[in-house]
Amino acid sequence: MEDNLNLIKRGIDELLNEDELLSKLKKKKQLVVKAGFDPTAPDLHLGHTVLINKLRHFQELGHKIVFLIGDFTAMIGDPTGKNKTRPPLDPSDIEKNSKTYTNQVFKILDPELTEVRFNSEWCSKLGAEGIIKLSLSI
Repeated sequence: MEDNLNLIKRGIDELLNEDELLSKLKKKKQLVVKAGFDPTAPDLHLGHTVLINKLRHFQELGHKIVFLIGDFTAMIGDPTGKNKTRPPLDPSDIEKNSKTYTNQVFKILDPELTEVRFNSEWCSKLGAEGIIKLSLSI
């Protein structure tokens, strides 16, 4: 168990809720670890590899990885106006970027042990009213 925890902690600065994670690891049940990436550019960048390598560590320990592509949120961009580098993208650009993301991520993660999901699967069903309600609950 300590070796598993050491692998998970390798290369990180801080592990929040270490006791909770250790408790879950001791149950020897497969964890589901999800990480989301908005396909706002054609390529994953160096900063993404830090998280993707951590996902690989969990995968090496037998846990399920969900690589979540934020196709719905990429269509919106950054509506706060705080970040000019995230304009809304059209669906064809999002689809192209998503394909390169999966091609690139599978150089690190095992495609047989990784589930790829898109946040449009549930966000598209919310509609304008659902999105507004969700944003008010945050």
